[in-house]
This record gives sequence, C-alpha cells and structure tokens, in this order.
Amino acid sequence: MLGKKKVQSQSRDCELELQLELGHNVMGEKKKSATIFIRLVSAAGTGFFYVKKKNPRKIQTKLEFRKYDPRVNRHVLFTEAKMK
Repeated sequence: MLGKKKVQSQSRDCELELQLELGHNVMGEKKKSATIFIRLVSAAGTGFFYVKKKNPRKIQTKLEFRKYDPRVNRHVLFTEAKMK
C-alpha cells in the first residue's frame, strides 16, 4: 500500500510542475486581480482627486463623475486619469 501512495504523490507532483510550466493556476494560488486603481481628477483645475477601483474588462470607457470638490466648494466634473 505504501508503494501505491508514493507513486500517486509523485505523479501528482509531476502534474503540478507541468501546470506551473504552462502558466495555469494551481490550487491554493490566487488569480491576478482584475481591478485597477484609477484617479478621478477635478476639471476645476484645483488638483483635487479621488481614487476609485475599476475593472477594465467590464468598463472600457473613461469614467466621468460629477462629485464634490472641497477646494471650490461645489460639485464639478471629475475625469479618469492614470495613477502615478
């Protein structure tokens, strides 16, 4: 019985090595996150910004929101920019 268990574990190790070489996720490894952080910059030119998560696989367009800018004390348009 011990011989069979050792052979099975060796074959499993070989399968895991092959999956790693091919770039497949192995059980216990995390997948790459689909979300990225973006910066929403104020159109008022104050330099104020918000940080938001975005899934580029679902939303391909640039995000635009009307949000509050405390530097001018009013709601203005915020547009998407890359994080630095």
